Amino acid sequence: MTPWSDLVVAALLLGSGMVVLLAALGLWRLPDFFARMHAPALASTLAAWLVVAASIVHFSIRDGSLALHTWLIIIVLSITAPITTIVLARAGLFRQRQAGDPLPPPLAHAPD
Repeated sequence: MTPWSDLVVAALLLGSGMVVLLAALGLWRLPDFFARMHAPALASTLAAWLVVAASIVHFSIRDGSLALHTWLIIIVLSITAPITTIVLARAGLFRQRQAGDPLPPPLAHAPD
């Protein structure tokens, strides 16, 4: 591999690590469960995209042809991550209702 491709792969992987670190800080600093869900849900998808981009660059340069087999990973993650977030949010709402705690305010109704 060339030094330039190594730098690109390293930059993509470091960027992924920085995104995950920021998501971890969001988990630590945000006040409640529903606010904490937001940071890792978005960051995990972006970090996965960066890792897949690094993998595509690495294997494409190494093999000498375009290596798109890692796209399957990001397709599955892009489908399952939002679904998991929705299931977690519903479970959190269910637990708050069962405990009798106040629920987050509903979204404002959009004008017709």
